[in-house]
Amino acid sequence: MVTNTAPVAWPIFVLFIHINNRKMKQHTIALITGGSRGLGKEMALSLAKRGIDVILTYHRQKEEAEGVVREIESLGQKAVALPLNVAETKGFDPFFEAVREALSVTFHAEQINFLINNAGIGTHAQYPDTTEEQLDNLINIHFKAAFFLTQKALPLLADGGGIVNVSSGLARFALPGYAAYGAVKGAVETLTRYQAKELGARKIRVNVIAPGAIETDFGGGAVRDNRELNHFVSSVTALGRAGLPDDIGSVVAFLCTDDAKWINAQRIEVSGGMML
Repeated sequence: MVTNTAPVAWPIFVLFIHINNRKMKQHTIALITGGSRGLGKEMALSLAKRGIDVILTYHRQKEEAEGVVREIESLGQKAVALPLNVAETKGFDPFFEAVREALSVTFHAEQINFLINNAGIGTHAQYPDTTEEQLDNLINIHFKAAFFLTQKALPLLADGGGIVNVSSGLARFALPGYAAYGAVKGAVETLTRYQAKELGARKIRVNVIAPGAIETDFGGGAVRDNRELNHFVSSVTALGRAGLPDDIGSVVAFLCTDDAKWINAQRIEVSGGMML
């Protein structure tokens, strides 16, 4: 007697394909603060080019942020823009409620895979003239946000994921007028090593990038728009030019891929060899 086993094997085969397809459709999602313009925008677009979906935040520039979302969607990825003032820690809990909703509705997911603490401001003031208010503002936006926003993000951050903090070349070399900014960025670099140490049990990698002078609207667009300053930057940079947003975005995107799986607790300066 011959028994036809096809009706039994076929459903198992279909089930195997179905499970495989579900795995293939799982999205990698990055949350990036300050993604509406400048370096943050370029980071978001670079992530999308790597096949990573993006949740980006903005403070006041809603239209610009929505424009970035459209650009990401044109690259074939999903994106959402959410408002957030990183200087106000009391807003972090409601922000992450909005993140949970976006994950469910837009991405059909429960977790993010990467967090990029990018949002920031520039302050230029000679050391004798720097005010307490200026220093407090820098600490709140650059350091406390990287500390407490990351802390609040941990329940949503997948094991095996990653965090990228943003420092500055000014934490390594000194230029007059940036004592407060450079010192705060130095604190971010130290925080990065502690985060990497304590989150290692969850296989979460934490690294910090340190851009040099970049042609964006940051700090009023000084490097981009001031020919004399741009020439100075070029003259003290080994590669002979100021940086461009894409120089930074591509490095952040790399750190959010499996290609960087063994890079952890590192300060990566992306400055073209500035002030060597």
